[in-house]
Amino acid sequence: MIRAAQQSDLEAIMQVEQAAHSHPWAASIMQRYLEKPDVCWVLEYQQRVVAHAVVSVIADQAELLTIAVHPDYQGQGFGKQMAQQVIAVANAASAEQLFLEVRESNASAIALYELLGFCETGRRRNYYPTSGGREDALLFALPLL
Repeated sequence: MIRAAQQSDLEAIMQVEQAAHSHPWAASIMQRYLEKPDVCWVLEYQQRVVAHAVVSVIADQAELLTIAVHPDYQGQGFGKQMAQQVIAVANAASAEQLFLEVRESNASAIALYELLGFCETGRRRNYYPTSGGREDALLFALPLL
């Protein structure tokens, strides 16, 4: 079940964030987004938060700021469900485009975004930190409406 995240979800969201990302968001950053309505979403499976997403809509532009599925639950379609929720939120807000960035090495996420109709629009060189240095971010966009 996907639902709007609540303040009480912060600990569970951070567990997913830390398990799924090598460089997770700080809890204080996530907390700020949880204070805004219709920005943070969680997916519960068997009464446990296993995925989350944060989407920002400003004027006619939407951006997927972060999305994560706990590694124990990856490969079960939860990432696709969360991405579809983000698209629905952007559409409901009358956004004309949905943007995101993804690590160049995240092949499974790139494949999912392309499956959902996103097109690569650019690259940010040396954007993401890695254990051995830095890697590029690929920029994607999905036309809406």
